[in-house]
Amino acid sequence: MNLTDFYDNYWRQADDTFDLERLGLIAKRIQPGTSVLEVDCGPGVLARMMVERGARVAGTDLSAIAVERTQAKGIPAQQVDVDTQPLPFGDDTFDVVVSNSMIEHRFFPDRTLDECARVLSPGGTLIICLPNMGHWLCRWWVLTGRFPYVANSPTDMLHIRFFTVKEARLLCENRGLRVVHVDGSASLWAREFYPTLVRSRRVRRAYTWLAHRWPSLFSRDFVMVCRKERPIP
Repeated sequence: MNLTDFYDNYWRQADDTFDLERLGLIAKRIQPGTSVLEVDCGPGVLARMMVERGARVAGTDLSAIAVERTQAKGIPAQQVDVDTQPLPFGDDTFDVVVSNSMIEHRFFPDRTLDECARVLSPGGTLIICLPNMGHWLCRWWVLTGRFPYVANSPTDMLHIRFFTVKEARLLCENRGLRVVHVDGSASLWAREFYPTLVRSRRVRRAYTWLAHRWPSLFSRDFVMVCRKERPIP
């Protein structure tokens, strides 16, 4: 499959509707005046939120269509296939690097993380958001001998790679990125994934709290915040 063609077609059809609560978990950590790179930025919705917080933001994406849509929002962006190409920036360039729910769609997430760590300045912050294969529903599926592909879930058909909080932590720490915080988004809008009871009004607030408190078990998506503590070989 040619992923570039696939995501060009995808972004021609998809609009700018995103889970703003989940994006907010990332955007709130961006300080005014910081230089930020969003890798695989899609159509630039999160990038624009970070600009609105006063950051200097650049983006890259596999899709030329996504790059055009990001540029149309006034954000500099370049087409880069991080599976096969290095990021077109020098070492230690950015204060913050963001990867929002994208490396699960790529063949070589380890390469993406290598590049994110390379362009991140010492003491800088990597923020990575990933769907959580350790979610209690996914654990139940595997325990009962199932692995269903469910839309808008950690097993969505668009996902090529799968992650838990523990494995994502190891991937980051092996690159000199110390994990300082893990948050979770319940993403209760995903009606294909959650039972009706969990999404009900009387349970929603409590479940959202559980996702923040124990993201490895209750979050559909987790946000991992890391600090770069040593030079990357």
